[in-house]
Amino acid sequence: MKNVAVFFDFDGTITTKDTLFEIIRFQKGSAALYGGLLILSPLLVLFKLKVITNQRMKEIVLRFFFKNDSLPVFQQLCDDFCRHRLPSLLRPKALNAIAWHQTEGHAVYIVTASAENWVEPWSRTLGIPCLGSKLEVKDGRVTGLLNGKNCNGDEKVCRIREAVHLTTFETIYAYGDSSGDKEMLALAQHKGFRAFE
Repeated sequence: MKNVAVFFDFDGTITTKDTLFEIIRFQKGSAALYGGLLILSPLLVLFKLKVITNQRMKEIVLRFFFKNDSLPVFQQLCDDFCRHRLPSLLRPKALNAIAWHQTEGHAVYIVTASAENWVEPWSRTLGIPCLGSKLEVKDGRVTGLLNGKNCNGDEKVCRIREAVHLTTFETIYAYGDSSGDKEMLALAQHKGFRAFE
């Protein structure tokens, strides 16, 4: 059956860890990661208490670690991350599911709150489009802000509808692992919640 669309969340679904922190570790080092998180810990507590929104907290973290980084250098390190670090974070069961869907001729997409910069280089090697958060860039440098909305929750569905004509598909599969995926899962007849753990 080829008239099928498949949407995979990335962090926690395909990977075993949140790649935001792993890309920070890869680019800046473990000491910088832990030191930065210590400095930001009061804000992280407010985020856990839902005083700070998901998007705002992500931008605070991104600005702290990456503000004014050269985009070409940042992107090269993201590419290196996808080649050297990411493979050890991938869930074999998720990779098997992706391979099965592709073998069946299904249209597979990655839909992620992570920035496309460190997901798309990997998904491209599999021939899979990536719909993710986009980083704002000014004068060739990362600002640490997002260009548009964080691709989470309702925004995942908006991004899917922008990229895909859902009515052309008879069947939809969706895989996710958190509350940020529930709207995307609601699109599907076949829902995989934490299916690869």
